[in-house]
Amino acid sequence: MAERWSRVVAPLVLGLLALGLWEGLVQAFEIPAYLLPGPILIFRTLVTDWRTLMESWWITMSISLAALAVAVVLGVVLALLFASSKWIERSFFPYAVILQVTPIVAIAPLIIIWVNDVKLSLLICAWIVAFFPILSNTTVGLNSADHNLVDLFRLYRARWWQTLLHLKLPAAMPYFLAGLRISGGLSLIGAVVAEFVAGTGGTSSGLAYRILESGYQLRIPRMFAALLLISVSGILLFLALSLLSHLCLRRWHESAIKREG
Repeated sequence: MAERWSRVVAPLVLGLLALGLWEGLVQAFEIPAYLLPGPILIFRTLVTDWRTLMESWWITMSISLAALAVAVVLGVVLALLFASSKWIERSFFPYAVILQVTPIVAIAPLIIIWVNDVKLSLLICAWIVAFFPILSNTTVGLNSADHNLVDLFRLYRARWWQTLLHLKLPAAMPYFLAGLRISGGLSLIGAVVAEFVAGTGGTSSGLAYRILESGYQLRIPRMFAALLLISVSGILLFLALSLLSHLCLRRWHESAIKREG
């Protein structure tokens, strides 16, 4: 129990000390708020502008979560196709790699022009960033099933769906969950980057536009408040997916069992 608490208390104390040092330096050197606001002013701005920032936060998070959901569905389906046929994997996997290594900043303007729907284009951009880790990890997991057990299933004349359901999918589960944790953060990054490129304003604006707007108006405390919301959202998303991974693996997978011990 003490070890578990130390994992929470140690980084929390360090973070509070860093915030205190930050606030102390701002106050001591009288740094203007338009250059570097202190943590107290940032939290005060977060409270005063809560309604505007939360509306933008929900738009950004809805795009991120939708992109993550689409990435999970398409990634798993394609991984199953890749595992079922080496020819399909060899034919399509290089194009998935090309899609992954192409900078989203470079192709986002084209997607926005071609789609002609801002929200859908943002969703596509976020999906492109989040898609590959799930596809790659799940494919590796499906192919990592013990070959001796595969031969045993074949010896007992198990059908393909029985081998998939009882052997390959459990073997792929840790890999899929690891890719899911990575894609969760990437979907948020993709949504924010796409919003920066799109530069959409108005009531349906995400946090990225609020950051741009605050920079143009020199409302730097609001900019930091929006950045804080993005960072906290990414952390909470990672923690939620890590908890999901732990709950799915804690009773049988070696990595989760070791963490419990």
